[in-house]
Amino acid sequence: MIASTSLNALTAVVLDTETTGLDATRARMLQVGAIRLAKGRISEETLVQLVNPGVPIPTETIVVHGITDAMVKEAPSFTQFHPELDRFLGKDVLIGHNIGFDLAILQSECRHAGLRWTERPMLDTRLLAEICLPNFGGYSLDKLAAQFGIHTAHRHDALADARMTAELYLALLPLLRQHDIRTLGTAEQACRQLTSVLENYQRIGWQEPVRPSSSSTEALSRIDAFPFRHRVVDIASCPPVCCPPETTLGDAIAEMARRRISSIFVAAPEQRDAKDIAIITERDVIRLVGEHGSACLEKAAGQVGNRPLETVPADAFVYRAIGRMDRRGIRHLGVTDATGRVIGAISARDLLQLRASDALALGDAIDCAGTIPELAAAWSQLPQVVGRLLIEKVSAREIAAVISEETGTITAHAARLAEAELRENGAGPRPVDYSVLVMGSAGRGESLLIPDQDNAIIHAESIDEAAADAWFLAHGRRMNAILDEIGIPLCKGKVMAGNPGWNGSPSVWNARLRSWTETVDPKDLLAVDIFFDFRCVSGDYGLADDLKARSLAIAAASPLLLKLLGDALRAWSPPLGFLGRLVHEDGWIDLKKGGLFPIVAAARCLALAHGIGARSTAQRLAQLTELGIGNASELAELDRIHALLQRMILNQQIADIGQGRPLSTRIQLSSLSAEEKAELRSVLAVLQTVPDMVHDLILS
Repeated sequence: MIASTSLNALTAVVLDTETTGLDATRARMLQVGAIRLAKGRISEETLVQLVNPGVPIPTETIVVHGITDAMVKEAPSFTQFHPELDRFLGKDVLIGHNIGFDLAILQSECRHAGLRWTERPMLDTRLLAEICLPNFGGYSLDKLAAQFGIHTAHRHDALADARMTAELYLALLPLLRQHDIRTLGTAEQACRQLTSVLENYQRIGWQEPVRPSSSSTEALSRIDAFPFRHRVVDIASCPPVCCPPETTLGDAIAEMARRRISSIFVAAPEQRDAKDIAIITERDVIRLVGEHGSACLEKAAGQVGNRPLETVPADAFVYRAIGRMDRRGIRHLGVTDATGRVIGAISARDLLQLRASDALALGDAIDCAGTIPELAAAWSQLPQVVGRLLIEKVSAREIAAVISEETGTITAHAARLAEAELRENGAGPRPVDYSVLVMGSAGRGESLLIPDQDNAIIHAESIDEAAADAWFLAHGRRMNAILDEIGIPLCKGKVMAGNPGWNGSPSVWNARLRSWTETVDPKDLLAVDIFFDFRCVSGDYGLADDLKARSLAIAAASPLLLKLLGDALRAWSPPLGFLGRLVHEDGWIDLKKGGLFPIVAAARCLALAHGIGARSTAQRLAQLTELGIGNASELAELDRIHALLQRMILNQQIADIGQGRPLSTRIQLSSLSAEEKAELRSVLAVLQTVPDMVHDLILS
C-alpha cells in the first residue's frame, strides 16, 4: 500500500478483539471480529471467530463481553485459527480503535504459538479522532460513536465493534480533509506527531500503531530508529523449530518447507545451550546438494549442521542483531534468555524493512571489541547515535534505555577483561561464580550521556572466604579502572565494586542490607537508595535474583529506611525563587538535582514501601497507579515531567558536545524558548508538592 493512496479509496480490514483482560502483556485472545473496507466502503465480507485461550476466563471480563468458558470450549486455538485470519487480513491496511492493544495481543498469540506475525500498514481511529477533535476530552469508542451518531448495539462483540470502528473511520474522513489529511501517507505522518500518546502506548505494553515513514528523507530516520526502540524478542520466532540430530537432511528440509521457514536448528530435546545446537539453512541445503547430489539427503542432520550457532540475547535491542548478521555475513541467529538457553530464532527476513548503517553497528562493535581501546572507540560512537535519534524524534526514555543497555554491556566486557587479566597475572581463575550489578540510572534504564560507575559484585560463598574476598576486590578495582579508561568515569561517591562496601558474598550482602535498614546513616542514604535500582549485567543471574528478592522484602519491612528516604525528599526544593523565577548559576540549571531527583526518589521510595520490584521510574509509577496508591493523575503528570526533563538534558548534552563543553546534567537557559522556559517553571512548581505527597503516602 503506497503512501499516496487516498483515504477515501482505501482497501482495508477493520479489526477488533475481545480478550481475557486489559493487560496486553498477559491477556489471551477470546474473539476476533473483522470487516473489510473496499475502496472506502464497508463491504459484506466479514470474519468472526471465538478462540479457545487455553486458560480460564476471569469473571470480571465475562461481565464485559459475555464470553464464557463454555462458549470457547470447542472453539479452535489461536494456532488452529491463524491461517484463516492471516488469509483474511492479507496485506491490506489494518484499522482499529486503540489498535495498538489488538496488535499487542495478536503478536503475543503468535509468539505463544511459534508463529510469525506479518507487519502491515495500520491506522488507529483513536489517533485520527484526536487529530480531528483535539479538545474532545475523551476518545473512547462509545463517546466518539455518540458524537457521530453511530449505532452502538452489541458492544464488546468483536464484529459489532469492528463495524462501529469502520463507521467511525468513514465519519472522520471529512474532518481529516479539513486538516488537509487526504492520503494514507499524510494520515500516518499526522499520527506520528502524537508522541505523548504513542509513548503511553509503549509504556502500557501496546504496539505502536504507526509504520515507519516511506518518504525519501524520513524513511531513513524511521528505519534507523526502529532497531533502537524494539527488542529482539519482539520480532523473533519463539520457540525455535528444532529437529533431532538423527533426523535425515531430507526430513529436515521437508519440515522447513512445511513450516515455511528458512532454517532449522539441530538439537536433542534436552539440549538448549547454544554450544550444543547446530543450524541448517536454505543456503546450506543448496551447497550440500550442489556438492554431493541427492545422496546427501540421507545424511543425518547432526552430521551436516553448522556449529557454533551464533546467538543474540532476547532482551537486546534489534540493532544488535542487525550488526551481528552484517559483521558475520550470516542471515540467521539463535535467540537466548538470561541463562544462555536458546529460546527462539531470528532471520534476515525478519529484518528486511531495516537498513544497516553505522549507527546500527554500535551494539555489535561493543560486543566484538576485545581490547580496552576497541571498547573505548565503540563507546565513543554513542553520542553520535543519540544525536541522530533525537533528530528522528525517538523519545528520551527510549534513548536512555539504549544508553543504559550499552552501559551494562560495556560493564560486562570490563568484568571479563579484568577476570582475564587477573588470571594472566597469576591471581588464578575466579574462585566461585559471581554476578556484576549496575545500579542507579543504568540499573533503572535511564542513563543519559554522562553515566558514572555505580556498580557492585555479589559472589557465591567460598570455603576460603578471605581469599575469595581478596580476589573479587582486586577484580572490582581492575574493572573500575578499565571502565574509567573506556570513558565511564569513576563514581565520586565510590559506589563501585572495587570498594569493599559494594562487594561480597550473599552473607555479607545480607548483613549489609540489615545494617542499611536498621542503622543507616542519613549521609550515606544516597549511596544506599540507588542500590535498590540494580540489575544484573553479567555472570550468575541467580545470585542477583536472590539478592533482589531479599532486598525488596527487607526494605518493605523497614520503617526507618522508608522514613529516611522520605526525609531526604523533604530536604529538597526546586530551583525556583521569588515569584516563581528560575534560580540559576550563570545561566545554567542542574535538572538532575533540580528536577529528576524528586521524581526518581519518590517513585523508588513508594515502590519499596509497597514491595514493587520494577526498576524504572516509569514502571514504578505505572504499578503504583495500578495498585491505587496515590492520585493517578498526579502520578501520570510526574511521569510526563520525567520524560520532558530527560529530553531537555539530552538535547543540551548533544549541544554541549558540539560546543566542546564538558557534559553535565545542566541546561543552559538561553537555549530555551520563552514557551519552554514557562513550561520548565510550571513543572518545577508541580514538583514542589512531591515531598509532602510521598510523606503522606508513607504515613498512610
